[in-house]
Amino acid sequence: MGLIRGMARTAVVAGTATAVSNRVSRRQAGRWAAQEEQQYAPPPPPPQAAPAPPPPAAGGTDVIAQLERLGQLRDNGVLTDAEFAAQKARLLAG
Repeated sequence: MGLIRGMARTAVVAGTATAVSNRVSRRQAGRWAAQEEQQYAPPPPPPQAAPAPPPPAAGGTDVIAQLERLGQLRDNGVLTDAEFAAQKARLLAG
């Protein structure tokens, strides 16, 4: 009986080792496949640009609002008097 027991024990150990080895191989192959997918995945699309603002209305109220805003920028020191005059002339000409 000793010989059969020894062979049975060897078969169990070998079977267990094979099962563990196969499981480890499958897990590793899955990890490699996931890394490969990430590596070769197409880059994400660039973010969409915001739509262009609508053209100014034909009425004079938009020009007045822009002139008021330019005046505020000049008063706050963001625009010089020359820059203010140039922008004002551009608005009034357009």
